Amino acid sequence: MERRSLKEYLLLFSKGMGMGAADVVPGVSGGTIAFITGIYEELLGSIRSVNGQALKLLLRFDLKGFWKHINGNFLVVLLAGIGVSFASLSRLILYLLEFHAEMLWAFFFGLIVASAVVVAKKITRWTLGVVLAGLLGIAIAYYITVATPAQTPEAYWFVFLSGAIAICAMILPGISGSFILVLLAKYEYIMLALKDLKISIILTFGLGCVTGILTFSHVLNWMLRKYHNVTVALLTGFMVGSLNKVWPWKQTLETYTDRHGEVKPLVQENVLPTNYEAITGHDAYLLYGALLAIFGFLMVYLLDRFSNDTATQQVRV
Repeated sequence: MERRSLKEYLLLFSKGMGMGAADVVPGVSGGTIAFITGIYEELLGSIRSVNGQALKLLLRFDLKGFWKHINGNFLVVLLAGIGVSFASLSRLILYLLEFHAEMLWAFFFGLIVASAVVVAKKITRWTLGVVLAGLLGIAIAYYITVATPAQTPEAYWFVFLSGAIAICAMILPGISGSFILVLLAKYEYIMLALKDLKISIILTFGLGCVTGILTFSHVLNWMLRKYHNVTVALLTGFMVGSLNKVWPWKQTLETYTDRHGEVKPLVQENVLPTNYEAITGHDAYLLYGALLAIFGFLMVYLLDRFSNDTATQQVRV
């Protein structure tokens, strides 16, 4: 288990907040934030360590050994950041999605473009298989973004299943667990449960998340160890394909009425910002959108540079 200073733990907490903020938004993945901030493989390894060996240590009341085995300090600080972000930013993100969607999506568009560039740089050798994996990732993510949300049950078993599926997407860079919840017609349902503190729904969803992440992390960690370049290319493809979802300027083609009687977009298509105002009657905020996209791009780029410089200094020391 890596020893960290207070400053490093504060930085880790902020990375957790970034992951939480990203996961609140349908179309943006917390896994992307983990990848570009350099904690992705440690996160997978820590999750994977919650296994039979950890259970044996816990049953023997070897709490120190158990905590060290699961990289407890890392997980607690990161999860605390994610939790604080969910609690504090969910209302803000929902507000921005409703009243300033164009500018919010523009910011995330720039962030994801930069993320795809940063992640692609981690591919050490380009082969035909790596290129095909990237194209497959683009195709899968694009299909997910154009799929139409379905009407689904609100039974506890389905809430559990939704948590298990969504959490797998949340730790995949490029594929948004929140958007998976949108496709499963459970995004607003879970957000309202968090807002209204419906404990039974939150616990059921949480148990599904824990089950899904403990299972899927083993698969993903194995892929990164055995087929690193192919896996990274696939993840990069996921990011590129997801850009279709986060394009800021959209025309709504079909709507649906939710259980509260509010009309929500069901099927949308991307339009040019120059045509957006004429088609929708809303201001495109093109200048602000462009500036926010550039800001998002530079934020990721500089964060990657900072992470690399820090890692280099640690190696030299």
